[in-house]
Amino acid sequence: MKELLDLVVAAGHSDFRDARGPLQLSQRQAAGKFTRDEADLYIARLLAEAESESPSGPAPEAPVAPVARVAPRRPQGPVRAPSLDAVPSEALAAELQSRGWVVLEP
Repeated sequence: MKELLDLVVAAGHSDFRDARGPLQLSQRQAAGKFTRDEADLYIARLLAEAESESPSGPAPEAPVAPVARVAPRRPQGPVRAPSLDAVPSEALAAELQSRGWVVLEP
């Protein structure tokens, strides 16, 4: 992580949050949380960019896998809560008790 942060700073950013847009980091990554593979990919990418900017000539392209971004599913139309009328009272009470609630009969 230290190496990745050093490369981000060398690229002209103050921290991961500052580099979120330009490096296309997710919100989790902007908080400094990377998987080992993600960190390795970003290190390779930043090293390749740093070498390509150096006057020694073009650097070979490092393979960089795209970060998968999945858009949240949005319901179409009004959202309706499921009806609990068909669920037996005993099952509801058991579920609540398993979650730490105290259930008493009326």
